[in-house]
Amino acid sequence: MGNGYLEGVYAPVDTEVTHFDLAVSGTIPDHLDGRYLRNGPNPAGDIDPDSYNLFMGDGMVHGIRIRDGRAEWYRNRRVQTGRRKRPGAGYELIGANTHVIGHAGRTLALVEAGNASHELTDELDTVGPCDFDGTVRGGYTAHPLRDPRTGELHAVSYHFGRGNTVQYTVIGADGRARRTVDIEVAGSPMMHSFSLTRNYVLIYDLPVTFDPRQAVEVSVPRPLRPLARLTLSTLIGRVRVPGPLVNSMGRSLRAAGPFPYRWNSDYPARIGVMPREGGDVRWFDVEPCYVYHPINAYEDGTEIVIDLVRHSKTFDADLHGPDEVPTTLDRWTVDLAGGKVREERVCDRPQEYPRIDDRLVGERHRYGYVVEADALGAPTDTLLKQDLAHGTTRTRSFGRGKRIGEFVFEPNRPDAAEDDGVLMGFVHDVANGRSDLTMLDAASLETVANIQVPQRVPFGFHGNWVPTGS
Repeated sequence: MGNGYLEGVYAPVDTEVTHFDLAVSGTIPDHLDGRYLRNGPNPAGDIDPDSYNLFMGDGMVHGIRIRDGRAEWYRNRRVQTGRRKRPGAGYELIGANTHVIGHAGRTLALVEAGNASHELTDELDTVGPCDFDGTVRGGYTAHPLRDPRTGELHAVSYHFGRGNTVQYTVIGADGRARRTVDIEVAGSPMMHSFSLTRNYVLIYDLPVTFDPRQAVEVSVPRPLRPLARLTLSTLIGRVRVPGPLVNSMGRSLRAAGPFPYRWNSDYPARIGVMPREGGDVRWFDVEPCYVYHPINAYEDGTEIVIDLVRHSKTFDADLHGPDEVPTTLDRWTVDLAGGKVREERVCDRPQEYPRIDDRLVGERHRYGYVVEADALGAPTDTLLKQDLAHGTTRTRSFGRGKRIGEFVFEPNRPDAAEDDGVLMGFVHDVANGRSDLTMLDAASLETVANIQVPQRVPFGFHGNWVPTGS
């Protein structure tokens, strides 16, 4: 049986390369001085295609150094997380394969589910695990948000070993946690991301949860599986599992084994609203669904407006990856005074991987830059510029035979308008097996520059523009 997440644009590359002075068509804006970085799964070794899940491949970071209108180098490096099998031991649950950011002078490869972030050098070699100078225990998240006003990094992190809690953390501009808050949830959900407003943290407690049956399938001898399932079912979502047991369970879930989270129709779907400084969480019910990626959220009087990509289900019939049902762009309005949520459809067109101007995190936004998806959620050749203030969509197609990844926005000046900047993302030529880093004018969606990457970049998850010195 084949697995589409190991083939075509997803197929891993075997070699780490370094190339200098990349070929460029068009003109790279002179003000860009930094690195475009993108992380994604690149499984190594023998992989069972029947059970491989996209979220569980070893991480590989791809980077292009840009300065003075030139693309100085391209590098791709595996994130060395210690996931190689040791005698008598298994693998860690997930490698650092999901996101890559710059914060407090560090380059960090990120992953979720309680696994460790890893620090990289400027040249993308692995330094080692990062616990923010010992101030964050038990792993981190794949989707932190930086407050543009303070420079602090906010996050909500989950792990099956935390019992029925997730953890909200605030990392200061110095790279150390200044606040940690445990938040009680309904069980043991997969919580891929969260949202932030000027005054609130928004927690998505949705019906994809840890499944003990899948977790023990490859980690426990067959005669002991019923007991192991019963034990996990009793512990998970009820009590905090001791650290040594968490570590041993995490190591025993092989990288090529079944993904231990799946759709749970018995679990409630709700969103929590908590003041940033901590305190009581107010919970609001929503229709059953899953949200990997909110676009942004902001306050409007006594309401909170959230634009997001909604999956009606995920990891239900297909456990290989998240592309299972058509997605939609929706708006949720949390009425704090009335105690309810209004759910509205903004765009029926399937889409994923939304980004905004990061200077507007938690503030009122107008534009979202989103990748169009096909009927099963797989990215196509088209970028959507969603005007959320006027309800219109502008499109940019890259042509037949192309597939695109997430595009990130960098303003042309610190005080530039919301779409006065450059969009950057990988464009994959399926037939020729090659990739370009393409730069667009965010206002017109016209090409500014194409940087030819010297080897194919497998389709991945998330990335960022990291300016020099950040």
